Amino acid sequence: MIMKKEIIISGFGGQGVLSMGKILAYSGLMEDKEVTWMPAYGPEQRGGTANVTVIVSDERISSPILSTYDVAIVLNQPSLDKFEPKIKPGGILIYDGYGIINPPRRNDITVYRIDAMDKAAEMKNSKVFNMIVLGGLLKVCPVVSTDGLNKALFKSLPERHHHMIPLNMEAVEAGMNIIEKQ
Repeated sequence: MIMKKEIIISGFGGQGVLSMGKILAYSGLMEDKEVTWMPAYGPEQRGGTANVTVIVSDERISSPILSTYDVAIVLNQPSLDKFEPKIKPGGILIYDGYGIINPPRRNDITVYRIDAMDKAAEMKNSKVFNMIVLGGLLKVCPVVSTDGLNKALFKSLPERHHHMIPLNMEAVEAGMNIIEKQ
């Protein structure tokens, strides 16, 4: 069966949204999949909304422009309000419990909550927040393997940050363990 997942990741600038998308796309490349990575962000570097569309497929991708998604990862209320209606019926919504006032309401999609902000605080490193979320995604929608993800980190991170890769992979593992179906 042919695998193709159209994913939107959205949140505030500074939450690692764009790098999460980039690492996911690199992971797909490491596994010889077709990928697109299309970032979109407001003029603000931090605090503005940022989102990235990633498509990972076994076949050629006809267009990177999407109006609906198989998977939406939302990390703040404005992102939830904007993208919840754009998830295809039967799709997946993953949200971080931190900062979500009105939880998702749709019944025709599978909703998962991941308390990644709390877990990152517990791990005493806010920088691994996005890797925790990525781990949650790979648990419920394994578009790439953790091995591909590990290789992608070596490829996408500057060499001076390679000593952080074990911590990042630990964060991925943590995310896989804490994601919960709602």
